[in-house]
Amino acid sequence: MDNIPNYKPTTELQAIDSNHHMHPFTDGEALKKKGARVITSASGIYLIDSEGNKLLDAMSGLWCVNIGYGRHELADVAQHQMKQLPYYNTFFQTSHPPVISLSEKLAEISPSGFNNVFYGSSGSEANDTNIRICRHYWAAKGKPSKKTIISRHNSYHGSTMGGASLGGMGYMHSQGGLPIPDIAHIDQPYWYGEGGDRSPEEFGRERAQQLEKKILELGEENVAAFIAEPIQGAGGVIVPPKTYWPEIQKICDSYEILLIADEVICGFGRTGKLFGSETLNIKPDIMTIAKGLSSGYAPIAGSLICDEIADTVNKAGEFSHGYTYSGHPVSCAVAMENIRILEDEKIIEKANSNTMPNLTEKWSELINHPLVGDVNILGFMGSIALTPHKSSRAKFSSPEGTIGLICREHCFSNNLIMRHVGDRMVISPPLIISNDEIDILMSRVIKSLDQTLSDIKSLDLYKVG
Repeated sequence: MDNIPNYKPTTELQAIDSNHHMHPFTDGEALKKKGARVITSASGIYLIDSEGNKLLDAMSGLWCVNIGYGRHELADVAQHQMKQLPYYNTFFQTSHPPVISLSEKLAEISPSGFNNVFYGSSGSEANDTNIRICRHYWAAKGKPSKKTIISRHNSYHGSTMGGASLGGMGYMHSQGGLPIPDIAHIDQPYWYGEGGDRSPEEFGRERAQQLEKKILELGEENVAAFIAEPIQGAGGVIVPPKTYWPEIQKICDSYEILLIADEVICGFGRTGKLFGSETLNIKPDIMTIAKGLSSGYAPIAGSLICDEIADTVNKAGEFSHGYTYSGHPVSCAVAMENIRILEDEKIIEKANSNTMPNLTEKWSELINHPLVGDVNILGFMGSIALTPHKSSRAKFSSPEGTIGLICREHCFSNNLIMRHVGDRMVISPPLIISNDEIDILMSRVIKSLDQTLSDIKSLDLYKVG
């Protein structure tokens, strides 16, 4: 069998799905009434659903399908590896060629001083690893009190107990008794929503300086690390003011605090360079990678560990941590082929010099739409904030996310996948999107915004809160 056929009508598939499949981040009862959209195939930047609709995927799946859908080379590599060695673990002093090759390659392409990687299957797992490895590192250095990891409100670092605790999503913390102990948070560098009358530059420095205040409040002797996404992704594609990261770097360098850059979304070309840290001139001690590592074709993630941490941990005896699928041979083989395609076809370089500037220019023009109050874009990460009043940066009177959801539903009806985060709309298209496809994307965005504006006016929702 070459594929799994769409063997039942959509309504039957939806009913089976509702009866047996618990979806992530979903109101299950609401979904039963509506029915899931069933995706059956994909190619390039497009998805096909069970009704035959062709959707432009401006989100790259979940920020991950960097080289686009339908690359048979990755399928061929996976098939070959499955036939040769479908699985073996990396416990018990055992290894295999795919994980060895990928580890060497990651050391080659990572910033100087990163020569080691610890594997998992998701960014959530990798960030759990980061918690363990930071605390173990400081214990090995004779400073076991250094346990607390500082993160930011409205950040996202995964859905495991550790990852969700690191993240600053309040609605996630309200379920499951989160955060776990020894996790602290500071405010995010979101100038449009929280900057008030301060300049972006002043605001960026102020928000960065909260890190120093938190370190002093907790005691430097108790703080292990600071973790942050170079650009907040799930928080709404928030590009920080230019003053933010230099100040953060200065603070981390001034104190005995590890800096963790969560590159799960930003990594592997999304910001125009291989890593978001390179784009924003961040010098981290650990980098979390996932998503773009395999372009979503196989589950794989890792923590890139700087030499000093790796050497210390390696000399401290057994590190009692790992996952069944750490360094899975099929996933490693797929990741190697994905990196080969990125390099051989110069996908990042071509995007950075051509399509990214084009999208930046056209996306920035959305500020002229009456519904748009803010435009953020860096590389292929973009967002717009919807507002009823541009000059005051006002929120709507309706509950947060009401207008964003209306806009998202119009996007879907226009065969465009654009995500809403509250009343911010976000995109993260595949790196292989063409200029002609960017034109199609933008036309569907504008159409959806126009329809949203018309709707909320007719529903009397075009009001300042």
